[in-house]
Amino acid sequence: MRAAVFEAFQQPLSVANVPDPEPTRDGVVVRVAATGICRSDWHGWMGHDSDVHLPHVPGHELAGIVESVGAEVRRYKQGDRVTVPFAVGCGHCAQCISGNQHICDNYFQPGFTAWGSFAEYVSIPHADVNLVPLPEGLGFVEAASLGCRFITSFRAVVVQGRTAPGEWVVIYGCGGVGLSAVMIAAAMGAQVIGVDVKDEALDLARALGATHVVNSRRQPQIIEAIQDLTGGGAHVAIDALGSAETCRNAVLSLRKRGRQVQVGLMVADYKDALIPMNLVIAKELEILGSHGMQAHAYQPMLDMILSGKLEPRRMIGQTISLEEGARVLTTMGEFTVTGVTVIDTF
Repeated sequence: MRAAVFEAFQQPLSVANVPDPEPTRDGVVVRVAATGICRSDWHGWMGHDSDVHLPHVPGHELAGIVESVGAEVRRYKQGDRVTVPFAVGCGHCAQCISGNQHICDNYFQPGFTAWGSFAEYVSIPHADVNLVPLPEGLGFVEAASLGCRFITSFRAVVVQGRTAPGEWVVIYGCGGVGLSAVMIAAAMGAQVIGVDVKDEALDLARALGATHVVNSRRQPQIIEAIQDLTGGGAHVAIDALGSAETCRNAVLSLRKRGRQVQVGLMVADYKDALIPMNLVIAKELEILGSHGMQAHAYQPMLDMILSGKLEPRRMIGQTISLEEGARVLTTMGEFTVTGVTVIDTF
């Protein structure tokens, strides 16, 4: 099969012919029809993730067709249209038994713990626990755009953030994760503020449902601006970027008893952010993480997509080839692309 491979961190990827994967006894091989390019893939390419071992094929936001099936798989067959969460559960550990496969003690992540979906085929273990059947009304490109950013944002806004109609939600970073959160929070009836340094990203945030947008480069007193807009602070703040500054600002933006949800990855030299714990205590704030979503929890999100309440396809900025994707991945740290980029030609 053809795959985009890197043999050293922070070095160019090459598209090469590599051996086809085989299904595990409880897994499947998926013929990839589309795969998103995510900043998490960039972190892996940079060497920020200890799960990545060289040589490596990135990619974790995928949708496609089941090509071959292991002997122990019962729920899926060749030809089924599927997607999969980026964090795959084993089905047997305490977390999986409690329904939290997305934080499995024996987690598997395509594109991190094993070769991923920047390839014609990818192997996914524990298929009966982790695959998600695709409804006929959902195309592969749109389904691939859900695989990391959208599902993480859905759980962050709806489950972890407990967003209610009429509440103020401020979202720091209007990339793929942040724009997903904007759309979802607006669909939940919240008043949404999008914060970014790029006007084009903020324009898209407004088009996707943000009631207010703030360019933090031109508005250095960002906390005061959020407090003024919300009449005392947001009910929910989401750091969709992942930096020491945006993490701290998200906490500072909250009103009393507000909820901060950390979605953007905190890695490398900013993994230990300075949190104002005095305010966390005084205001009885909550700080929560959000790391993907379980396969069994997809249906409410899919129902909202099929009904038109959520339109993730509106965030797809471009579809490109595998060769183009190999080049785009290396630029993800520069935040040069607005919206979601999906590889759909292999």
